[in-house]
Amino acid sequence: MKYRVVLRRRFKTGLLFEGVLPVLSVAVALVFAGGALSIFGVSPVATYRAMFRGALGSGYGLSEVVVKTIPLVISGIAVALAFRMKIWNIGAEGQIYLGALATAAVVRYFPSGNQAVMLLTMTAGAALAGGAWGYAAGFMKSRWNVNEVITTLMLNYIGLHLADYFIYGSWRDPSSLGFPMTPPFPPSARLPQFFGTRVHLGIIAAVILVLVFRLVIRWTRWGFEIRAIGDNPRAAVYSGIPYGRNVELVLFISGAIAGLAGMTEIAGLQGRLQPGFSPGYGYTAIIVAWLARLNPWAILVVSFFMGVLLVGGETIQVIMRLPLASVQVIQGCILFSVLGFEFFRNYRVFLVRKESG
Repeated sequence: MKYRVVLRRRFKTGLLFEGVLPVLSVAVALVFAGGALSIFGVSPVATYRAMFRGALGSGYGLSEVVVKTIPLVISGIAVALAFRMKIWNIGAEGQIYLGALATAAVVRYFPSGNQAVMLLTMTAGAALAGGAWGYAAGFMKSRWNVNEVITTLMLNYIGLHLADYFIYGSWRDPSSLGFPMTPPFPPSARLPQFFGTRVHLGIIAAVILVLVFRLVIRWTRWGFEIRAIGDNPRAAVYSGIPYGRNVELVLFISGAIAGLAGMTEIAGLQGRLQPGFSPGYGYTAIIVAWLARLNPWAILVVSFFMGVLLVGGETIQVIMRLPLASVQVIQGCILFSVLGFEFFRNYRVFLVRKESG
């Protein structure tokens, strides 16, 4: 008796299905990552226990998780905005670096002793720089239909090396004993920190962006245009919605938000621009957005979870003597698991008996 596999498109999924699927994908990812950890010669259970204890077992660990959550929420909102219109912004990492570079430029060339003026100028500079980086890909997409996955990805490398050019070059701090970093920011250019921890004002910006994202997508005309293009681009164009203009605008706004993540990171934590200040937040944001199903409230939860992985990863490097790559393995497993379960979200799988003859 022979069977054949038949796929049928799902046109609607229930809330329970939508809620269970991300949790199940993470659970499967942790199982596969556990297999990889076993290859490294360590116990997966002991490793996960050490990770979660290091991240959530103390007030300091919890505050560090929140610190990691802030840029993940902001950059997660950035890519989710573009993804909602099915424009694949893979360039959040480069946009983060451009935002940080513009922030350092404002501090260097337009200093002010007034903290409010300084922070507003830094915010505007970071948003414009990150937005311009996204707009470059949007312009090429709308005018010549250049694949935005390729352009945004390639712009990442340009952005990172452009920042390095200034860090290793003319902006290097002469008192840094040869280490590549800019001079420290003045107090007026630093985001306030709370409760004696490293949690900074960027957490307010992250929450505001979540609320604004929800408001714009759900209740504004532009949000309707984004959803219409994302659901059916051809029908949206036929109804009079301008596709090219929205592509450019969405990638500009998406890049601007990612640029703000770069500003909050160096103004809130680092206090200067230096290489590797972002441990791949822009790439992790892609996992965050997909795992959250582009839901802004879920982005908060998933970003916190990824923050736990990042902080816990630092713990297991010390306790379990594992490389940082082990955390990246877990993140990679989560991404592949999410993409795999996306298939089952979109299709039903049936085994149908083949008719004889």
